[in-house]
Amino acid sequence: MSDSSDPPRSADGSRLFKVAFDLEPERPGWPPVSVERLWGEKTDVRMEIKLVNTPFFARGIAFGDLVRVRPDHERRELVFEEFTAESGHSAIRIVFIGDAERSAVEARLREAGCSWESAGQFGSLVAVDIPPAVDYRELRSWLVGKVDAGSIEIQESALSQVHRRQLPS
Repeated sequence: MSDSSDPPRSADGSRLFKVAFDLEPERPGWPPVSVERLWGEKTDVRMEIKLVNTPFFARGIAFGDLVRVRPDHERRELVFEEFTAESGHSAIRIVFIGDAERSAVEARLREAGCSWESAGQFGSLVAVDIPPAVDYRELRSWLVGKVDAGSIEIQESALSQVHRRQLPS
């Protein structure tokens, strides 16, 4: 039995830590937050964290990527310092324009082997993890069809080398 004051743990029992990613505005009002905090677990390398969730707003990082952090004693948190290695996973964001296609898009993502996270305050936005084994070229083509139909918008926030190689030059 665990107490609510126990630190969060990953599926394998490793202690999880929050890592703060300070975000630069891309345009007025976007992103809608100035800091995104992602869960991660320590590696054997000092001050290195393996990310264990998918970012909504931070660009250039994905599930499983390794990042170097630094303690910020004033903020009392670990803060992203630099990217150290990619995991092979990619991260995209999908914004639903209405709810008409949401179940079809989620079914296609599930079929492809992807997972996603949503946040209550940003109901139309999902952060999608694309594992290395997914045929991203095929999935992307299908998603672009939904973009062309006006039912979603997508943003490729971090494409791994595995998935970039699948795309036409």
